[in-house]
Amino acid sequence: MSARELTRVEVLSRVKAGTLSLGSAATLLAVSYRQAKRLARRYRTEGAKGLKHRSAGRASNHARPTAERERALALVRAKYSGPVDVRFGPTLAAEHLASEDGVTVHHDTLRRWMWTAGLWSRVRKRAPHRQRRERKAHFGELVQLDGSFHVWYETRGPRGCLMNLVDDATGRTLARLGDEETIWAAADVLRRWIEAYGVPLALYTDWKNVYVRVPNAEEQVTGAVPLTQFGRMCASLGIQIIAASSPQAKGRVERHHGTHQDRLVKKLRRVGIADATAANAFLETTYLPEHNARFAQAPASAEDFHRRTPSRGALNRAFQLEETRVLSNDWVIRYDTRHFQVARQSHQAPARSTVLVRENASGAIEIRYRGRVMRWSELSTPPPKPSAARAVPRPAVAPGGRHPWRPSADHPWRRGCDERQQRAVELGRP
Repeated sequence: MSARELTRVEVLSRVKAGTLSLGSAATLLAVSYRQAKRLARRYRTEGAKGLKHRSAGRASNHARPTAERERALALVRAKYSGPVDVRFGPTLAAEHLASEDGVTVHHDTLRRWMWTAGLWSRVRKRAPHRQRRERKAHFGELVQLDGSFHVWYETRGPRGCLMNLVDDATGRTLARLGDEETIWAAADVLRRWIEAYGVPLALYTDWKNVYVRVPNAEEQVTGAVPLTQFGRMCASLGIQIIAASSPQAKGRVERHHGTHQDRLVKKLRRVGIADATAANAFLETTYLPEHNARFAQAPASAEDFHRRTPSRGALNRAFQLEETRVLSNDWVIRYDTRHFQVARQSHQAPARSTVLVRENASGAIEIRYRGRVMRWSELSTPPPKPSAARAVPRPAVAPGGRHPWRPSADHPWRRGCDERQQRAVELGRP
């Protein structure tokens, strides 16, 4: 079953147990209320296997022939493709295919074909600014995440960054102090939130490249969703990342920054804390419980939209960096200026295969080749290759004092190719 179908099983099991209403389940599953009723009825009668898609593993009954699809794409590629300001859109291309080439394809079908083949990319227009957004109704429906740089220890220590998570519905806060707003800082505070409350439905962040990034040229052509390392971690947990276009859009967490920069700084001064370790212990035991008791409020709906907390092993696998590296012919890869010798699988070269390198927060490395965990050892950095090979001069005198043998002037080796060909013709040889 897919991740989407497994999520449906989890949500509908809560409906069956009576801990979640069917309307809230429809919101969590992003389906209509009528569709939620159908899914719940199927789950009651057939169990989890009833939620599997009926067409899984079968070809569509309405699929067009492959030859027809390839012909249409070849015509689009030859006549109607090009740069953004030159190429035809799917609707216009479908009209010209019908009028000029006699190929009738619905423009929505052609759009999907072109998008899959990299001949079309979706360009979305930014929505206009709207009025102030109301709070979400459910705890865990939307959690705002941002970092705040400030002199938290005043003159007692260096400037730091407070990673702050604020629930949109309740204002409940979880924060950690560190040095910078990095991937590991964001992953650490998110993991603590998940361990405390569960997996939220969505995160609201800004456009820092830690969280989101703009698509590159290949992604613009293919329409693939660009993911950062943190974005991939969230996607593996089923958390949607929503990027705010302005600080005002995520005003709840921004206002919490102002509160912390006033109250937290003074409280740290009172207890004389000047480092992140002591500050985080103070946050966890004293400051955050008092802050949430004072400023958090009850949500509009009593239903919790957090999904259950994954196991420790699943969280460890989710919160890892992943990079693809090319395996050289001597089974060596390079990762982050380091070189690793991978255990050989055979006496043959790996044919320039790729491996998946995973690194956790503590720096532990895991290398997978074709889905299997590999043994490896780290190598010292090899010496740089010479720019050009130097020609070794041939000695004038052979070892032992003897002069090397040289062919005479009329030796056949010194004759030209034309002379050898003429001699072959005279002898009647081909």
